[in-house]
Amino acid sequence: MDSGNGDGNATAGELLQAQAHVWNHLFSYITSLCLKCALQLAIPDLIHDHGRPMTLPELLSALRIPPAKAHGLRRIMRVLVHSGYFELRDLEDADRRSGYTLTAASRLLLKHNPLSPAPFVLSAFHPFFMGPWQHLNAWLGDGEGVTPTMIEMAHGGPAWEVIRRDPEVDGLFSGAMDNDSRLMAKAVVETCGGVFVGLSSVTDVGGRSGTMGKAITEAFPNLEYTVLDQPNIVDGLVGSERLKFVGGDMFVEIPPADAILLKWVLHDWSDEKCIDILKRSKEAVSGRGGIGKVIIIDVVVGNQPDDHRSTETQLFWDMLMMTYDAKERDEKEWEKLFVDAGFSGYKIISHLGLRSLIEVYP
Repeated sequence: MDSGNGDGNATAGELLQAQAHVWNHLFSYITSLCLKCALQLAIPDLIHDHGRPMTLPELLSALRIPPAKAHGLRRIMRVLVHSGYFELRDLEDADRRSGYTLTAASRLLLKHNPLSPAPFVLSAFHPFFMGPWQHLNAWLGDGEGVTPTMIEMAHGGPAWEVIRRDPEVDGLFSGAMDNDSRLMAKAVVETCGGVFVGLSSVTDVGGRSGTMGKAITEAFPNLEYTVLDQPNIVDGLVGSERLKFVGGDMFVEIPPADAILLKWVLHDWSDEKCIDILKRSKEAVSGRGGIGKVIIIDVVVGNQPDDHRSTETQLFWDMLMMTYDAKERDEKEWEKLFVDAGFSGYKIISHLGLRSLIEVYP
């Protein structure tokens, strides 16, 4: 018989395990804040520049942390070692000391690494990103029809307007997008480069400063590359013989090319807006000698069914996009967009970590 406390016939062990599960998720933000602190203190760079495993006393000295707070740094580093951002290795000396070394994750976060996701980490708890979550319940109960997004409820305007009028957020966002484009370009060239074979031209919609374009044109010397973005983003940017910038609106017209590239664009928009973008993209590649296509780089939720952690991260991204009134999509949702926009078929290539490359055919 149920005790009335909601635990049914659960054993004490099962209840304690359930409690631990709740607490683990409840306090997981602490890892993020410890990582942010480590980046603000440039700890990965200090360890890297040290040239060998760095002991806690050496790290305390380099950071000039008062002796009374030494326990704080030790505990921060213990969390980050446990989370896989650093390793603690035994030193071969008489004192049997141990020192911190970098892992793949902390090497990626080095200050001068052009592929670093550090801007994402540094912005994670900025009011721009955290404020909307205080409105989740109100947003859910805000009636039918057109309602403000959570970002609009928190900041009084659409996401892109809020970003543009806040130099700090705009700088972090731009840095994050540029670094991600460098990493994604490297991954695309190394694992999916065949998608550009036979093409002579590409239009990169929302390509910002052309970071992706520069890498792709270096890898494919016969390719002409056009970056389309808002005039305030591309005005003043200098291209090259094969890389040019065009200010415009993707909802109005997209410059024609053999392929239209949409990297991390469609997840920012509702289904209705995505169909508009896809229709404009289809118009831009129609009549290109039978080779025209749209190349999408975005999340396909559940593309790694055996990787629980990756799926969880994709779901986190989906929740983040919900604050914009946008979303991440699974394959069925992508397929419906393509059909509704008038495309004939598609192919998904899942070689880009959390994201996939999707070729869509007119």
